[in-house]
Amino acid sequence: MDETLIKDITANPAPLGLMGFGMTTVLLNLHNTGLFGLGSMILAMGLFYGGIAQMIAGIMEWKKGNTFGTTAFTSYGMFWLTLVFIVIAPQFGLGEAPGALEMAAYLFMWGLFTFGMFIGTFKANRALQIVFATLTLLFLLLAIAEFTGYGSIKQFAGYEGIFCGFSAIYLALAEVINEKFGRTILPLGE
Repeated sequence: MDETLIKDITANPAPLGLMGFGMTTVLLNLHNTGLFGLGSMILAMGLFYGGIAQMIAGIMEWKKGNTFGTTAFTSYGMFWLTLVFIVIAPQFGLGEAPGALEMAAYLFMWGLFTFGMFIGTFKANRALQIVFATLTLLFLLLAIAEFTGYGSIKQFAGYEGIFCGFSAIYLALAEVINEKFGRTILPLGE
């Protein structure tokens, strides 16, 4: 049997997904700190960059045979799409806004999923581990804030979420810059 190897020359989709996640996370968490309201800017970022761009990155990771990347990017793309829908659906009469307990459960389930994905990063670089560790903590803090109603926990979660988002942005830029220069410019903690 003739086995022909095909060289993969497709681009690395991870920076796209990481930027979509990171930038949207920073902006939402600036809201969580109380800096500004939950307006159309955050919803648009959640819908298009956090949601659709991450879905595209996830599909591209599937093409590359990366189960972790496919699962992460398509799942978090869907997180952003569902979050935007949760916010806008009641305005169109498509169900009632969730209560605090419902939002706590929603955020807890995303935290549980993220913790499982964090375990998967143990075979990856430190930068990716930081993204998933801080995201796990973020979901936990937001779930606790919703469950308890303590605004100070949500505000603290906002600051932690800003760090999480910027860690994803760093990882995305490091992958692009390191690839472009053909050497490590921004370390990932290999």
